[in-house]
Amino acid sequence: MTTESAPGRPADPARIRLVLADDESLTRGAVSALLGLEPDLVVVGEAATGDEAIARVQQHHPDVAVLDVEMPGRDGSEVAQWIAANQPSTRCIILTRHARPGVLRRALVAGAAGFVTKSAPASVLADVIRRVHGGGRYVDPELAMTALMTEECPLTGRELEVLRAVDGPGTAADIARRVHLSPGTVRNYLSSAMQKLGVGTRMEAVERARDRGWL
Repeated sequence: MTTESAPGRPADPARIRLVLADDESLTRGAVSALLGLEPDLVVVGEAATGDEAIARVQQHHPDVAVLDVEMPGRDGSEVAQWIAANQPSTRCIILTRHARPGVLRRALVAGAAGFVTKSAPASVLADVIRRVHGGGRYVDPELAMTALMTEECPLTGRELEVLRAVDGPGTAADIARRVHLSPGTVRNYLSSAMQKLGVGTRMEAVERARDRGWL
């Protein structure tokens, strides 16, 4: 884990203190090293999982948390939501490899102030960190354009309700209990949603609907 100063030496209050969370160690190390070259930024903690990210935020009280959207345990949006509720002085930026409008919507609802794709140069991320630390917001232009061009949702309210209740290997009866419908009705809604989305399984239907920001 990276720290901002040697033991016994005070931290520089002029530098923006960061916690960096990414489950890919090579990516995390590279981003940490590049951000460390910026004279006004310092990575004070690193994490490989959502729970570790929360622990580092509790430990270091950083100015900004830079969070990978996909991590074991709690994902970046869930960590951002926890930070917004428990440590609002820390601002959050979400990193993702895929420019998906559904991911953007979840992150913004969770309280994230910035959203950057992993293909962006380190200099862009550094500038976004400064902007977010200063109270601003930033959304990657490519992602914003994709979100604006997202097609209208073809699913009915009931189909969306059933997809939200899908939980891995659970049966139609399990879903039916959650949404207070009969198993047969749930199967009909699932079949209809899968057909409209052009997928073969209910989990694929959930993933496609989330990617498009409908769930």
